[in-house]
Amino acid sequence: MEIVSAVISNFLQIDVILALFAGVISGMVIGAMPGLSATMGVALLTPITYGLSPIAAISMLTAVYTSAIYGGSISACLLHTPGTPASAATASDGYALTRHGQGMKAIGTATICSMFGGFISAIALLLISKPLSSISLAFTPSEYMFLGLFGLTIIGSLAGDSLIKGIIAGLIGLVIACIGLDGMNGVPRWTFGITRLESGLSMVPAMIGMFSISQALLIAEDLFKGKGLIVDDPEKALQGNIIPSKEEIKAITPVALKSSIIGIFIGILPAAGGDIGSWVGYNSAKKSSKHPEKFGHGSLEGIAASEAANNAVTGGALIPLLTLGIPGSGTAAIMLGSLMIHGMQPGYELFSKQAAQTYTIIAAFGLANILMGAIGLLIARKVAYVALCPMAVLCPIIIALSTVGSYAINNSMFDVYVMAIFGILGYFFRKANIGAAPVILGVILSSMVEKNFRRMWTLSRGNVIGWIFSHPISLVLIAMILIGLFSPVVVKRVNNRIVMKEDKNCFTSSSED
Repeated sequence: MEIVSAVISNFLQIDVILALFAGVISGMVIGAMPGLSATMGVALLTPITYGLSPIAAISMLTAVYTSAIYGGSISACLLHTPGTPASAATASDGYALTRHGQGMKAIGTATICSMFGGFISAIALLLISKPLSSISLAFTPSEYMFLGLFGLTIIGSLAGDSLIKGIIAGLIGLVIACIGLDGMNGVPRWTFGITRLESGLSMVPAMIGMFSISQALLIAEDLFKGKGLIVDDPEKALQGNIIPSKEEIKAITPVALKSSIIGIFIGILPAAGGDIGSWVGYNSAKKSSKHPEKFGHGSLEGIAASEAANNAVTGGALIPLLTLGIPGSGTAAIMLGSLMIHGMQPGYELFSKQAAQTYTIIAAFGLANILMGAIGLLIARKVAYVALCPMAVLCPIIIALSTVGSYAINNSMFDVYVMAIFGILGYFFRKANIGAAPVILGVILSSMVEKNFRRMWTLSRGNVIGWIFSHPISLVLIAMILIGLFSPVVVKRVNNRIVMKEDKNCFTSSSED
């Protein structure tokens, strides 16, 4: 009851309420813009949270996370252009309804099911996180070291189309993290005589550069190619009723519930994400549907399945993040850094010493999904026009916000230079189809792996092998690391088969028509 009272008291603070509204609205706008992802939104808005309390800051970022995933469904339904990769499965059925003059019904279904899936995942986050966090009490330096190594195995799934590319990107992040003073002995490393580098490279400007500036450079490249708008005029799609009928809601509820459960479990898995979750939920719904022939031609069940699954992934990804410090997605990797910046170390302490703060954040995440649904239904028509923002306007806005955000961290132009360098690096990474998240993940987890390895070496007095075999949890983590190294390949092949099957079915149906 003491924690419940503290949570209620925290909710009554005006900064928490305003942060939730700001996170929901900005996340929806970012998600609705094709090419701007939830990861980029969280990275871009992280500097804004420095002046907020930890509760308001993390609540805002979780709101941005879930709302951006939903926002991608708006352009997916109206324009057949997924705003985020997680909305790709929504595009076929959503756009089919739009062509039939029911674009607003597609938006309404996506909004309601996104809210439903996100809220169910918040309940799972509340119920599962506490028991899982108690496991961290048995951790020694070896467990934390292997936990960090396990986190690094995620880079394969975050890299794109190649495990080798992910490993290379992760190693680059590890090398970058070595810049500065040695955390154990205080010896300068790779500073090249530059005093400013002795404190290391600031993580937030690096994140902003990798995710935001790289996107601005890609937009500028499209401008030089003569492309002025991101998408075409959606006017003809803004028709139909937003709220589905009672019969339609009754039909899609079981589908949304099943897909939410699928999304939660996929979110917990570090090798998966919202895009995989949406396709798995979509495929499962189609197999169990009484009318599978409607999928790809305007099925509300298809929209419900993909949207409930991809938003449920957000809560699932936060479970290993809060309990063990292992991010289940690229966005969660950035949020891991934000937690640490605000003095919140993932693990058991979050649910003991900082329990009031943690449960307030979880409750705020659930409330953010409800606000997202309510606001989404009210402003869906207006948000759709965001996709018409000219590239010539969008690109300078991204650069300006990124520059101001990076400078405001320490009032230092050095951080702006760091942002610019990482932006150029991120641009070439994206041109080579390598994700920026592995680099950031390497920077974040490098210190955890290095420090705990040296502590384990000291405690074991050189008998590292004997120390490891005397700790069963370490052996379990080693097995998980081996699985993590190969699971991205397996997951990718399964996902590609699902996508190829859906594309084949859609092509066959189109040919018959």
